[in-house]
Amino acid sequence: MVKLNVLSLLEQRGHTKYWLYKQLGMSYQNFSRMVNNETKSIRYENIETLCLLLECTPNDLFLITEE
Repeated sequence: MVKLNVLSLLEQRGHTKYWLYKQLGMSYQNFSRMVNNETKSIRYENIETLCLLLECTPNDLFLITEE
C-alpha cells in the first residue's frame, strides 16, 4: 500500500499540520483525509505543491508498506 509521509516530513521540517493546511488552501475535510491517508487519489498539483512546501521529492513524500 502506498502511503503519504506528510506528518513525518512536517515534524522533521518543524511545521504543523495547520501551517500546511493554510499553505495548501484546500478544504479542511479534504486536507485531513489526505494527510491521514484516507483518500484514494491525490492530484498531481497537490503532490507538486507538497514537494515545494516541504522541500522534498515525490520519493520522500510516499512510503510503500505491506498492509
